[in-house]
Amino acid sequence: MSRPVARVLIDSPLPQLDRLFDYRIPDALTAQTLPGVRVRVPLRSAGRVVDAFVVDLVDDDGSRELSSLEAVVSPAQVLPASLYALARRVADRAAGSASDILRLVVPKRQVRVEKAWLAADPPAPTAPAPEARQWADEQLAGFPGLTEALASGERVVVDAPPRPDAAGITIGAWATLLAAAAVQTLGAGRSAVLVVPDHRDQAQLEAALAGRVPEDALVVDDAARPNPERYRAFLRTLATAPCIVVGKRSAVYAPVPELGMLAIWDDGDPLLEEPLAPYVHARDAALVRQELHGGALLFAGHTRTTDVERLVGVGWVREIAAARRETARVILDAAQASRPGERVPSAAFQTAREALQHGPVLVQVARPGYAPVLVCAQCRAPARCAHCGGPLHARAPRAVPVCTWCGHTAVGWRCPACESERVRFASSGSERTADELGRAFPNTRVIVADGDHLVLRVDDAPALVVATRGAEPIAEGGYRAVILLDGERMLLADALRIGESCLRWWSNAAALAASGAPVHLVGVTGPVARALATWNQAGYARSELAARAPLLMPPTVRVAAVTGAPQAVERALSDVRTAVPTLPPAAVLGPVRLEDDPATMRALVRFEYGEGRPVTEALRAAVVREALRGGRGRGGGRARNTLRVRVDVPDPEL
Repeated sequence: MSRPVARVLIDSPLPQLDRLFDYRIPDALTAQTLPGVRVRVPLRSAGRVVDAFVVDLVDDDGSRELSSLEAVVSPAQVLPASLYALARRVADRAAGSASDILRLVVPKRQVRVEKAWLAADPPAPTAPAPEARQWADEQLAGFPGLTEALASGERVVVDAPPRPDAAGITIGAWATLLAAAAVQTLGAGRSAVLVVPDHRDQAQLEAALAGRVPEDALVVDDAARPNPERYRAFLRTLATAPCIVVGKRSAVYAPVPELGMLAIWDDGDPLLEEPLAPYVHARDAALVRQELHGGALLFAGHTRTTDVERLVGVGWVREIAAARRETARVILDAAQASRPGERVPSAAFQTAREALQHGPVLVQVARPGYAPVLVCAQCRAPARCAHCGGPLHARAPRAVPVCTWCGHTAVGWRCPACESERVRFASSGSERTADELGRAFPNTRVIVADGDHLVLRVDDAPALVVATRGAEPIAEGGYRAVILLDGERMLLADALRIGESCLRWWSNAAALAASGAPVHLVGVTGPVARALATWNQAGYARSELAARAPLLMPPTVRVAAVTGAPQAVERALSDVRTAVPTLPPAAVLGPVRLEDDPATMRALVRFEYGEGRPVTEALRAAVVREALRGGRGRGGGRARNTLRVRVDVPDPEL
């Protein structure tokens, strides 16, 4: 005799529970148990009840002994089949758990919000006004073939114009471009998802869409919003009526039923890298979703990442160029300041003086604070904290040094190398730069914008705006001049993608300049400076990609980091070699012991994209095996996993 059985996914971070479990549906819960609803189920091995999602309903012949569902938490079907399929595919690609993906997408249940949503009528389909659709067509006309590519569901990349657009309040031309593509998609009766790195970009997109789409068709997916608002927005994406979703990295999973376009802005921004397991980048999730669900995929930015350039090179993504090429007016100031103690060369100084007569001037620096780095005044050795060994910094002139790591004040500091008790500033942060420029430009307003001083917009009155990279405010009408300092110091960072990152920081700052305004890059020469001066970011990405190919560095290959106990790492590497017999010996780097934890080892596995499935399956199986081998820790809890895996490491190092 057949009986109904629910296949559920348990909401748990334990890797051994990352599969579907079958539960018998009691007669009293048959009508309520539907695919996608939240339920409570018993865990026989743990002797407790846990949360889960119903993924599917099947008939069983009754020969198996199954536990019964404990309860149906809610009748709301919050896990569509398409969302589970996406989470499963993305998790498998990253050797992770589907529940970890869903935890980023499905907010915690809000009872009042859910009851109101269930009682209300579904939202009716709405469309942009004819004026808005005409505006969208006009904006996209500058990119021949883009409208047709979006309509046919292609994968394309567009280099956004480097200029601000004034539309009531100042927004970037890139925001206008993405908003126009979304309006056109909504006008065709399909949904659009726009993914951006941070709240500044999100605010620009909201401003570009304001008044051009119906209010109930614009959904803001933001994890920083209160839980009721976020849950209300999530429930709106489940409706059949098309909408435009704007949000940060987790918005890439927004479960809109008819996806017409998925756009990623500035995919090189590290904020689009998920910091939680399984560490999936929004770009990779977007590629998986487009392949799984269809719809157009649009990458846009002022620069081109090597990841996207690789996709262009293999023909997976098509490049669409603007009908009229726009560039920033970049001036390379290779010489440093003429006098000691000065940071701005005479040419850039004179440019700033002239530009301040007409409006604001942007000065970009590398670090926040007053003096981010201190050294011994006598021997120039880095000043370190006696408590933890961290670097010391100064918050103000003549202030007692403070440790950047532990926060201890270094009262009575003495250099261990030469016994000197004096320190000197080795670098200038945003606050010290603002102090210096304030003295150089008396009677001029000075604005500091960094992590401690949040400034989103400035007016068009004359002002010196000193900002750290990525924290630059938007100026009304654009900056009349932009000066990029500390470029040489930025390039000295020990990172594989530092050239890409610097070019992105500088290009994004240059794009804030008014049309024709000068952009001075101080003290930098070489390929990155030339790429900025010629506004050929795509060419730089191609050259970087070609240089990394012989070295087998990402993104020419995929890289997985395997970390854990020595025996666990060795077993995992053996599993990978068995799964991919053709893997060359040089593909595995390490394992080596971690300096801060000698009992832990780490290895890197480099593999081709075509070998991704067997490698990730082997690594995931190894994680599950080691979790089961771990046994129980103290207090009856599960012991800490002895193996950790991260796939697609952006900047691999042993």
